[in-house]
Amino acid sequence: MFLMGAALLEHNKASIDAMNVFPVPDGDTGTNMSMTMQRAIAEIRAADCYTAEEVAAAASLGALKGARGNSGVILSQIFRGISQALKGKGDLVTAKLLADAMTGGTESAYKAVMRPKEGTMLTVSRVMSEYANKAASQRGADAYDVLEAMLEGGEIALKKTPELLPVLKEAGVLDSGGTGLLTIFRGFMLAANGEDPESMDLDLGEIGSAAEEAYTSNDDIIAATNVEDIKFGYCSEMFIIHLHDDVTEADIDRFRDKLVRLGDSVVVVYDSDIIKVHCHSNAPGKVIQFALMLGEIDKLKVDNMREQNRQIKEKQKREEKEQAVVAVSAGEGLEEDLKSLGVGYIISGGQTMNPSIDVIAQAIKKVNARNVFVLPNNSNIIMAAQQAAQTAECNVIVLPTKTVMQGISAMTGFNPDSSVEENTEAMTECFSNVVSGSVTYAVRDTSYEGNTIHTGDIIGLVDNKIAEVGSDVTECTRALIERILSIKDDCGFVSVYWGEGVEEESAQALVDGIAEKYPDIEFMVRKGGQPLYYYYISAE
Repeated sequence: MFLMGAALLEHNKASIDAMNVFPVPDGDTGTNMSMTMQRAIAEIRAADCYTAEEVAAAASLGALKGARGNSGVILSQIFRGISQALKGKGDLVTAKLLADAMTGGTESAYKAVMRPKEGTMLTVSRVMSEYANKAASQRGADAYDVLEAMLEGGEIALKKTPELLPVLKEAGVLDSGGTGLLTIFRGFMLAANGEDPESMDLDLGEIGSAAEEAYTSNDDIIAATNVEDIKFGYCSEMFIIHLHDDVTEADIDRFRDKLVRLGDSVVVVYDSDIIKVHCHSNAPGKVIQFALMLGEIDKLKVDNMREQNRQIKEKQKREEKEQAVVAVSAGEGLEEDLKSLGVGYIISGGQTMNPSIDVIAQAIKKVNARNVFVLPNNSNIIMAAQQAAQTAECNVIVLPTKTVMQGISAMTGFNPDSSVEENTEAMTECFSNVVSGSVTYAVRDTSYEGNTIHTGDIIGLVDNKIAEVGSDVTECTRALIERILSIKDDCGFVSVYWGEGVEEESAQALVDGIAEKYPDIEFMVRKGGQPLYYYYISAE
């Protein structure tokens, strides 16, 4: 379970890193949690464990040793509570024991953080504990039932994090730490279900082998904070080992209180005669001095976060481009094509997934250019993109593309060596010359311009207006393409992108059949991977 949890987290760490919206310059959530898990696995393997108690104890110690950033430390404390609950309980993990373990982990994590915030991974852990206890109280429940309930509770809690933490709601994301925690437990469930890791591209053999990899801060997060906004400039991390014989829990609590008065982001956790310390302050010497009163210092790390910020800002300035493009899209194939044409940053979204103004604004920052073109690729996103442009420090040109197909056509006119004015004119001309089509299904009964539409019907749209209604995807798509070609009588090129649920052979056969009727038109068939829509079509 630990191996699968660590592997799944490693596999998804980049996407979890991208969710981190907090302006703290000392790490990535996904990377930090993954490195913490890597160290836990390394400890498990080194300890040659044979029982659940031994595995949990090794994971607790390894996670504490390898904890990176606050998210990693909190994760280590969850493991610590789980370990304590399993200690001396035998080899069988029952429903009640698993629920008690998760409860102990949550309590340990809350205790480790001086000022716990709801809407974080703590909330996700707490709700998982509540669901675990409820499941364990049911007659006949076993550990699998409890694990299943924990995932259900975690999913519910994660979705509610933006309502509990305003910064998440503003950025339009879920809590990254909570996402990381849930990812680990999803891995636990995969193992409990006996899933094959190779079928999911998870290499368990590599997990834990790079546990001592050097810690690297995230440039985006450092750069997101201005020097003047950093209240406490030094990030101090260390272990306190070989504690003095007379050190008590009360002494450790007093040490924690001293650090709270010195700065913020204080985490002090104790396990197996080792104290893990993390603190942001303006007096790292005092942090060290107080630590020495408890024992010896090991693996001391003090970072000047203001200087890190300056260096990243300078690097960004040196690497600033003249022009860049941000585009909204959903679907692996579509995103690959947009990037190959020169898009610098893809915002995942579109139909039913409209990104917020702040998400678009952050994407504009990330491409690091003096002039940024934004392709909303959806009529419901254009206004948000225009509002984001008003908040940007650079020059932003929002091209009002209403479909992804218009966005792809716009990119065929983009040349990084041309002037902003030339690109604006060329890109506008390209996408204005496109007739876009899409094929999807109806989600409710309705009537439109004489068409009676029932739930589940296949509908074809031309430039976002319903043009075809049918019961068969292939027939509706064929009719839609022919209608588009009747509108675009000077068409020379048609692109067809198939989405989720469509087989490549079906898409190719469809287009081959139409191409025979239109020998003067060039057809291209590509995998789009878009959700909800069977096909995207463009004629130009």
